[in-house]
Amino acid sequence: MYAVILAGGSGTRLWPRSRQRRPKQLLDLINNNTLLQNTVLRIRPLVPEEHILVMTGREYADLVQNQVPSLPPENIIAEPEARGTAPCTGLAAIHVERRAGDDVLIQLHADAHIEKEEEFRQILAAAVQAAQEGHLVTTGIVPRYVETGFGYIQRGQLVTQINGRPVYRVERFTEKPDCATAKAFVDSGRYYWNSGIFIWRVSSILAEFERCQPRLYSQLRAIQAAFGTPEEEEATQRIWAEIQTQTIDVGIMEKARDVVVIPADIGWSDIGSWASLVDILSANDEGNIVLGNGSHLGLDTKDSLIYSAHRLVATIGLENIVIVDTDDVILVCPRERAQDVKKLVDRLKKEGREEYL
Repeated sequence: MYAVILAGGSGTRLWPRSRQRRPKQLLDLINNNTLLQNTVLRIRPLVPEEHILVMTGREYADLVQNQVPSLPPENIIAEPEARGTAPCTGLAAIHVERRAGDDVLIQLHADAHIEKEEEFRQILAAAVQAAQEGHLVTTGIVPRYVETGFGYIQRGQLVTQINGRPVYRVERFTEKPDCATAKAFVDSGRYYWNSGIFIWRVSSILAEFERCQPRLYSQLRAIQAAFGTPEEEEATQRIWAEIQTQTIDVGIMEKARDVVVIPADIGWSDIGSWASLVDILSANDEGNIVLGNGSHLGLDTKDSLIYSAHRLVATIGLENIVIVDTDDVILVCPRERAQDVKKLVDRLKKEGREEYL
C-alpha cells in the first residue's frame, strides 16, 4: 500500500501569506506544523514513510524535503509544470507501478484539515479493502452546511458493507452548484462533499486513464519508458510540456465505470480561505483568532481573525473582519468576502505586480 500526497497548489485565497514561492500547503497554519507536515503525520500510522510519495512543483521540492526530512528524497516527485490533478494522478500511478506493481494507492491533498484522524484512518482501511476488489473508491464528506464552493457526490445503491461501513455506488459528481441546488443536495441526505480523497489499485486507475484519456495515457507510458535511463529527465520535460491540463474529476471520475463512495464524518475542512480557519482554530474570549509572531490590541473588536508577522495590530470597533499583516502587504476584508482574495491576486497578475505574488 502506498500513499500519494498532492502538494502542488498555489492557495491564492490565503494570500498574502500564501505566495508563489511558498504556497499554503507549506505554511504553518495549524498546530505549529505546515499543512503538508500534518498530512504526513495523519497518514503515517497507516502507511510507512518509505511508501509515502509527495507530488509537488519543481520549485517546491527542496522546501518539501526540508519540511519532511524523514521521507526518502526519491519519494518527492516534482512535476515540471502544473498540469492539473489528472496528469499528476497518472504520474503518481506509474511511479508506484514501477516500484510495487499493482499495489493499492491512497491519494489525498496536502491542504485539508481533519479533526477525527483515527476515524479517518479506519475509513481508509475500509476503502483499501474495496479498492482491492477493483473499485475506484472516494470518501464523501457528510456535509455540515450548504456550501457552493465544493463539488458534490451523489450516492446510489448500496454495494456492500466493510467493517460496518456502507459502500455506495456513485451516481454522479457535480461541480460547485448554485446555492439553491446545494441546499437541495444537503436536504436530500444523498449527497456528500467531494474531498478529493481517492483509493484505487494502480491497475484500476490506469485502465480508466487508457479508456477515458487515451492520449494522456500514451504520454504517461512514454514517460514511464524513460524511467531509469539517462534520458529520463529530458523525456519527462519534453512529454510533460505537451500534456493538456485536466482535473481528475472531469477527466476520469465523471466517466469511470466502477466508482464507489464511503461516507465520512471526520471533521474535514478545506483550508480554502482565511475565513475557513475560523472554523478550526480556537478563539479567545472576544471570539478573535490571533496568529503569527506579532500581537493584537483590540477595543470592541470581536469574531475576527488577525495575523501579524511581526508588528502589533491595533483595532477599534471591528467585527467579523480578517486582517493579515505580512512584511510587505496588509490585507483587510470582511470574513464573508474572504473568498474574493483570489480576485485580488488575479488583479495583481493582470497588472504585472509580480513582487507581491
